[in-house]
Amino acid sequence: MQPLWEVVGLLVVVLVAALLTAVARGYALRRQLLDQPGERRSHVVATPRGGGIAIVLTQLLACMCFGLLFPKAGGALAVFSAGLLLVAGIGWWDDHRPLPALPRLGVHVLAGLLLAALVWQGTGDAYRSAFSALLAVGLINVWNFMDGIDGLAATQALLAAIAYGLLLPAPMAGLALVLAAGVLGFLPFNFPKARIFMGDVGSGALGYLLAGLVAAGLVTDSAPPVLLLLPLTAFLVDAGLTLAGRILRGERWMEPHTRHLYQRWVKAGRSHVTVTSAYALFAVAGGVLVWVCHRLPSPWDRAVALAWGAMAVALWFVLRNPSINKEA
Repeated sequence: MQPLWEVVGLLVVVLVAALLTAVARGYALRRQLLDQPGERRSHVVATPRGGGIAIVLTQLLACMCFGLLFPKAGGALAVFSAGLLLVAGIGWWDDHRPLPALPRLGVHVLAGLLLAALVWQGTGDAYRSAFSALLAVGLINVWNFMDGIDGLAATQALLAAIAYGLLLPAPMAGLALVLAAGVLGFLPFNFPKARIFMGDVGSGALGYLLAGLVAAGLVTDSAPPVLLLLPLTAFLVDAGLTLAGRILRGERWMEPHTRHLYQRWVKAGRSHVTVTSAYALFAVAGGVLVWVCHRLPSPWDRAVALAWGAMAVALWFVLRNPSINKEA
């Protein structure tokens, strides 16, 4: 049972995120920051973007508060906040004036190195540090790739954050729940009908924040790496296999496209609500599996997590079959 002050604090985060999202929507409309429909997009009306700034600001405020409550963690939280500011800042810039891929990637790498430095400080393990840097860069871009229909990126982040809240020890679990609360405040503006998109400022930030929770699990030895990745399975599989396929076919893989599984479903006539809900059900099942695996002895926890990943890969190939979808 959560203490009353913690519940009140999470409710405040939800309300602040909702208020900031409404403000961001007004700003986007005044500045004409609109995502226009197009052949490589999954929406049909011009929609404001940049609402993810609300999530970023609530998380920065949360890091500040946690730094005051836990002074020993203040330095680490400041470094992590700097990485978050880098990712969100370059995303905000890109939302206003699109940037080439390389400058964005350079900033993502720098943020990943900051996260790696924190893991190195906490563990002295070069492998975990390198893994954290690569994961940060990967998730920043994965969440950007997968933020293409109403509610999808937000609900996946929400459910993953809840799973980490169950998996991580305090106070790391509190940061995970604060992330869930921030996303929950934004979500009504993005699902079931998007009145604003989170934009690069939000999608990249969510990827970095989730990488930070995985890194926290590595530092605290909360679970094996394969189990820490389990809440991210749906996005890692869809983005990873789609990207690999595009590279193997010699396509310009960094350009926008509609080849992800969720995009194929939408093009085949399924609604955004249906697709987002299907991904959410998969994430809920993954969250339950995290809770179960965390209580299994080694190596059974790793075996179950790997089996889940293998099943997700097989399911991805089955569901993208032309005989199932109207358009392959």
